[in-house]
Amino acid sequence: MRIVIGQGSCGIAAGAEKVRRALLKEHIDAPITITGCIGMCYLEPIVDLYDEDRLTRLVKVSESDAPAIAAYIATGDRSKIENLVVTDEDSEFLSKQTRIALRNCGIINPEKIEEYIEKGGYTALKSCLTENTPEGVIEIIKTSGLAGRGGAGFPTWFKWNAARNAEGDEKYLICNADEGDPGAFMDRAVIESDPHNLIEGMLIGAYAIGAKHAVVYVRAEYPLAIRRLKNALEQAREHGIIGNNIFGTDFSCDFMIKAGAGAFVCGEETALIESLEGHRGMPRLKPPFPAQSGFWRKPSNINNVETFANVAWIINNGGEAFAAMGTEGSKGTKVFAVTGKVKRSGLVEIPMGKTLRDVIFDIGGGMKTDKAFKAVQMGGPSGGCIPASLIDTVIDYKALGATGAIMGSGGMVVMDESTCMVGMAKFFLDFTAKESCGKCIHCRIGTKRMLEMLERITKGEGKEGDIELLEELCYAVKDGALCGLGQTAPNPVLTTIKYFRDEYEAHIQDQKCPAGECSDLISYSIDADKCRGCTLCARNCPVSAITGSVKQPHVINTDQCIKCGKCYSVCRFDAVKKA
Repeated sequence: MRIVIGQGSCGIAAGAEKVRRALLKEHIDAPITITGCIGMCYLEPIVDLYDEDRLTRLVKVSESDAPAIAAYIATGDRSKIENLVVTDEDSEFLSKQTRIALRNCGIINPEKIEEYIEKGGYTALKSCLTENTPEGVIEIIKTSGLAGRGGAGFPTWFKWNAARNAEGDEKYLICNADEGDPGAFMDRAVIESDPHNLIEGMLIGAYAIGAKHAVVYVRAEYPLAIRRLKNALEQAREHGIIGNNIFGTDFSCDFMIKAGAGAFVCGEETALIESLEGHRGMPRLKPPFPAQSGFWRKPSNINNVETFANVAWIINNGGEAFAAMGTEGSKGTKVFAVTGKVKRSGLVEIPMGKTLRDVIFDIGGGMKTDKAFKAVQMGGPSGGCIPASLIDTVIDYKALGATGAIMGSGGMVVMDESTCMVGMAKFFLDFTAKESCGKCIHCRIGTKRMLEMLERITKGEGKEGDIELLEELCYAVKDGALCGLGQTAPNPVLTTIKYFRDEYEAHIQDQKCPAGECSDLISYSIDADKCRGCTLCARNCPVSAITGSVKQPHVINTDQCIKCGKCYSVCRFDAVKKA
């Protein structure tokens, strides 16, 4: 018997480390080890019990469950843990996926290189260095159709080839791990759960372009990812996998880690390079492109974590195997971080060509509440809202682009009918306005003006013509902004206007929020016929705005009410009304 505890950031936050310590105190006669993010974030903490090849997965485990787990291991009495065993329905979350980038996540111990090697780790690198040429490696990547998974979907082979053919003896290979989209955690999970897969993919890329220097630019807000990556680099160096004359060849390459300061704009490759050099993260004019003049003005190639995480698999299995998955214009698989009003939130990897319905309802289990599915935000602040009427949209770059959204890095925020789409657009505009580097006027000023208009509309202060003015301003910002942040910032606004224009009109013309989410446009009252005078609402009101005697109808003082909604949520008799 072997006990494996999921210890990605999500698992630790849910209490996985406390569970591990509790199990150690039971002095169980079985090794206790860790793994990274299994992907079933909604079921954390997760404890996997391996009896040779048989897996028993326990979910939502707490410290108090440790004695029961110990008793099961000692006696084999399954009744001790039956309430913790994952259901067949929840097991479908993983069984319906196709995992390539995430193939080792939740399976191996990310802190032990030996477990990665046991899974065939570094064999792809060795075959590239000893049996293939850099040009041959690039040809395999070209055959695979692998496109950049950071959002733009640019052909990986083309970028590698451009850097390979650039003049100069000193070249850099850079990994963009500056995952800044709200609700996105794909790259973090890969680094925390399978750091050697990233290292191997980067080494293959460095060999292909002729780089002796590799850099991982990672968010400082990912301390666990940084710690595990540093540990993996030390182990790889001890095994002679990074450094000089790797696998006895004339190829040498070393790594450095740069912890970014948290600016969203540094996800743009030239702003990232500026930050790497110690400057303020602001985009450069292109051309020249990084392949010609990048880090320290040397030829450089930049891909994100998920892109590199596919490389070793492609080398081992052939470009044709990867290209066999997906659609004509979008090959392979894609990882999504599914969050929001969905039952099964977590990491999902599926072949391109599946539909949004497949992810949200088949794998994700549908809506968490009894409210209807309304929309899904794809691509984070740079993406757009896709309405329920387009739930059967195919997941590939072209089809998603046709809706007004983008694939992005893989954030997928699911919304139900309780979500205000004007408020959603305001949320993302608030983010991009704050994250604008300020270099160009269109982004620096334009996003603020759009945000001000959205704030007025959600407060019931909108005017006739505001929608048209918003659209005009959106296109001006898209056309005039210097980099991808400003060029895509209007997308959430444009798509919500396109698909949910009636909500904008209701806010402006009727001064009502159809979703009942904008606090300035809602009011609370108590139905005297339904109120039982239980006083629960009054006791939970943070500003004492509710008065009434026990067993008598209560009243809300609307002038004093701060519209927090606490009374609405605690009422057991449906007496509190929201309008």
